[in-house]
Amino acid sequence: MAETEYRNVRLTEEAYQQLESRKQAGESFSDTVERLAGERSLLDLAGILSDEEADEMREAIREGEERSRERLDRLTERMDS
Repeated sequence: MAETEYRNVRLTEEAYQQLESRKQAGESFSDTVERLAGERSLLDLAGILSDEEADEMREAIREGEERSRERLDRLTERMDS
């Protein structure tokens, strides 16, 4: 089994605090960096939908949000009764 190599990385206090805030329970800083570095950016998705597909998706999201608002309003009314 190969021995793990380590590197030192210098961070500003602000960068350290941001990294620490993204660290999950039981996760090392190396684990955190590997997890975050592997995340895809929304920019990676730019251009994969046609304008029509994007419009359809936006409309579906709007409709879902409206249904959620209506459900929440009904629940609120029941709780107030």
